[in-house]
Amino acid sequence: MNKMKLKGISLRFRIFIFMILMVAVSSIILVTLTLIEYNNQSEYYHNDRLERKENQLILSLNYVIENSLFENSDIIKNISDSKIDEISIIQNIEFKLYDLDGNLLKNSDLESTADLVELKIPSYIIEKFKNKNIDRFVENNVNVKNYKAAYDILKDQNSKPIGILYIPYYEFDFLNDDKLNSILYSLGFVLLNIIIISTFFAYFLSRYITKPLFQISNRLKLTKLSQTDNKIILKNPPKELAELVNSYNLMIDELEDSAVKLAKSERESAWREMAKQVAHEIKNPLTPMRLTIQSFQQNFNVENKNGNIKVDEFSKSLIQQIDVMSSIAGAFSDFAKMPEQRKELLNLNQLIETSLEIFEKKFINFSYDSNEVLANLDKSQLIRVLTNLVKNAIQSVPKERTPIIDVYLSDSTTHAIIKISDNGSGIDEEIKLKIFEPRFTTKSSGMGLGLSIISNIIKSFGGTIEFETKMNIGTTFTITLPKN
Repeated sequence: MNKMKLKGISLRFRIFIFMILMVAVSSIILVTLTLIEYNNQSEYYHNDRLERKENQLILSLNYVIENSLFENSDIIKNISDSKIDEISIIQNIEFKLYDLDGNLLKNSDLESTADLVELKIPSYIIEKFKNKNIDRFVENNVNVKNYKAAYDILKDQNSKPIGILYIPYYEFDFLNDDKLNSILYSLGFVLLNIIIISTFFAYFLSRYITKPLFQISNRLKLTKLSQTDNKIILKNPPKELAELVNSYNLMIDELEDSAVKLAKSERESAWREMAKQVAHEIKNPLTPMRLTIQSFQQNFNVENKNGNIKVDEFSKSLIQQIDVMSSIAGAFSDFAKMPEQRKELLNLNQLIETSLEIFEKKFINFSYDSNEVLANLDKSQLIRVLTNLVKNAIQSVPKERTPIIDVYLSDSTTHAIIKISDNGSGIDEEIKLKIFEPRFTTKSSGMGLGLSIISNIIKSFGGTIEFETKMNIGTTFTITLPKN
């Protein structure tokens, strides 16, 4: 589906959209990297600041511990509250002191963090110190935004742990947030201008790139073999397009040479094919004439009372075929223009019966739904159509199969309909659309080569010819002729 949608999008529009998307994606990446870098720098700043405060506070507490007269945890327990407050004020930092089991011993007692730390350090933090043998642990408080808690092991002069230092830390980023907002605002303004400028640039660049292609496309649409001035001339085209144009112009030169050769070849071929067609069309009536004469020789009896009638029928049949041959000769004088029609009122029932006389009646069945079907048509041309189609029907039947040809005449108010059916091999799918074309090929499934002329005759009557076929079953041609 997506492929189908892309097919309908022009190259110019694709280039334009691609450039806009490229700028947009680049802008998003730039903003994302800016935010990531800001967060990394902010994290580094706060971690460094917290560590420095810890070091300063530990130095002050170590000084007190070194000068204390007590031992172990008693050292921390016996540090005076005034000393705790003094250190807190000097270092400007809040802190709490716990024993190694996490019990609160001393508190700088500043109200801002009094509700953030319980009287006892959580057990999991105590376990971390014991199991992992670490001296420092920093925890982000998930319940309070921008709040960290640092835990440090305090040691005596002999490096023996005597307590735990707790330092709360707030990440105040008011100034940094204002700076970030200012940076993002400036960056957004710059990117917006870049996108606007890029939009115009992408539009004109896409037009510049595709303009020569449109010129080539328009010229290709006008390219005809009959024209000699079809070359493309572009001013300062890109190298790739210049090669394309040169290849096209070279092709035009070759086409001009080929057109001359083709025209000469077509003229020669046309004469050869016309000769083949004339020979074929003349052969069509000659074959039934020969059969008629042979049949007459074999069956004619002078003593027969109906001998005169037989001679008369024989003469009429030969005269009809001679007329057909004469019509053929006239038709090929100008293939595109059929001979002038000599319409007369015809009894189609009698005409069809007479036309079928030249063929063996034992395998031809003629039927009709009306005893008298009248139509104003050219007699000789209609006979030519019927005999040609019947002969083709007979030839379409394989040799191992007995021919069965059905000719059916039906009548309507305005038209006469003739159907000629056979039990032949049928018409191959590949040539269905070509059998009425004015071209000359070898026979396929017994189909005659004069169907193009037959089609022209029927069209000149104002009628139509259609067919239905099934492979190895047979074919039915349906001719519809106007009665007036």
